Amino acid sequence: MTGGKRIMLVTTGGTIEKTYDELGGVLANRVSNLDVMLSGLELGGVSLDRMALMNKDSLDLNEEDLELIVTTVSRGIVDHDGVVLVHGTDRLAETGRLLHDRLGTTTVPVVLTGAMRPYELRQTDATQNLTEALLAVQVLEAGVWCVMHNRALRFPDVAKDRSRMTFVRQSETLHPAEKT
Repeated sequence: MTGGKRIMLVTTGGTIEKTYDELGGVLANRVSNLDVMLSGLELGGVSLDRMALMNKDSLDLNEEDLELIVTTVSRGIVDHDGVVLVHGTDRLAETGRLLHDRLGTTTVPVVLTGAMRPYELRQTDATQNLTEALLAVQVLEAGVWCVMHNRALRFPDVAKDRSRMTFVRQSETLHPAEKT
């Protein structure tokens, strides 16, 4: 493709990719449903390089996983116009700050996104957040960002506000203990 944006889409799992396990009666990270989500989007003018890094709940990420994420994003920013990282929301802010600290000044936008409710549920924010992230990575200035729920927030000033089920600037959180 000529003249379009080349975007790297890195997936790590999280709620956005959870599927219902009928045998266990729970939502779990077993298979990725991101291809289904992507197939329903019109992505004209974008060349998407997808890398399925892992499929884990972010609470289960270990130091090796975080290093792999940092290394993968570091490589992706070299030959792409932007990187979208699909990540679990429980530790998204922590990973975003780590990327902000470790990448230094990036030349392209790095956008983290996820979902508070799995794609498989009727009332999901997964498709909206993925679509917003894919647009935002094309128009935001270089840096590390959280894009969800019609907002683009720049790291390191990002926190999950559990009471509002969204991400906010750390200064907007209701409780200091939630600034994680």
